[in-house]
Amino acid sequence: MNRKAVVLLSGGADSATAMACAKRDGYEPYALTIDYGQRHHIELEMASRQAKRQGVVKHLALAVNLRAIGDSALTDDISVPAGRSIEEISGGIPVTYVPARNTIFLSLALGWAESLGTGDIYIGVNSLDYSGYPDCRPEYITAFENMARLATKIGVQNKVAIAIHTPLISLTKAEIFKLGNQLGVDFAITHSFYDPLPSGNACGKCDSCLLRLKGFKEAGLHDPLAYGNSQ
Repeated sequence: MNRKAVVLLSGGADSATAMACAKRDGYEPYALTIDYGQRHHIELEMASRQAKRQGVVKHLALAVNLRAIGDSALTDDISVPAGRSIEEISGGIPVTYVPARNTIFLSLALGWAESLGTGDIYIGVNSLDYSGYPDCRPEYITAFENMARLATKIGVQNKVAIAIHTPLISLTKAEIFKLGNQLGVDFAITHSFYDPLPSGNACGKCDSCLLRLKGFKEAGLHDPLAYGNSQ
């Protein structure tokens, strides 16, 4: 019988690939999507479609209003960087960083996992290709995992081992797309852009779009998303 795993599913390419990895590893996926007050809801739609496509056991959507905290271009009235070079993208923590987002998300995933009787959580964090986010680093994941063992009933009583699975953390974007392609991920129903156009198409200019385009090109794969005014 397959084991249960909670998978944080944002609607992006990385989380969709992490979901496929959980299934590859023999887990029954329970998808958790957080509506955190982000400026655009297309990623929530993509998460719902991706969960159905990958056949999750259950898809739970929770609302946590991080817009009230602000201080991020993804939740506040702050301009999203566009047209930056790779060197500029790699030059520090970007304004698209959401304060403590992964800590909040992982805590919610941990709570649901504990209620399901499992300690296995998958998250599609990636520390390469210039992401710049401090909560995507291996040392952060290790620290959270150690904290989780101290902060939960299942951890203290040693009934269940707690593991934060990060199958993409040391992969380049190109390697992630190759892996997802091998595992049958439908990248046409993934969201990888910070500032979609009114049509819903990807802008093709924000950091996320540029890294996605670079990754697909280096992987030698076709990106199925529509960019700019293309149909």
